[in-house]
Amino acid sequence: MNLDATARDVAELTRLEEAMWRAVTRFDPAFQEAHFAQDFIEFGRSGKTYTRAQVMRSDKSEIRARLPLPELTIRMLGEGSAQLTYNSHEVIDGVAQYARRSSIWTRTGTGWVMRFHQGTPYEPAA
Repeated sequence: MNLDATARDVAELTRLEEAMWRAVTRFDPAFQEAHFAQDFIEFGRSGKTYTRAQVMRSDKSEIRARLPLPELTIRMLGEGSAQLTYNSHEVIDGVAQYARRSSIWTRTGTGWVMRFHQGTPYEPAA
């Protein structure tokens, strides 16, 4: 079995992961319904655990994150399953916050869905 991500997979997964950081898509109910798996779970940067229902909201909050996502890598875990890792840099209430991020995506009959996401805080080297 070839576990290399195709150029098409890389482009689509990159687009979807970055869409999670854009308010116009991230808080769109149709986008959320299509791209959060029914069994989605997140271990947030805060250490809290979130369910699909808790992350699906439409408050249209501003997201001030650096795009493209720094150090984004994609590795196939199996046929139709991928892990994305990257570093996030976002500004919340005027304070820069950094996290190492990991998402697990699975290809379904209707497209890719995010099953898991984790953010772990870190401080970048000076």
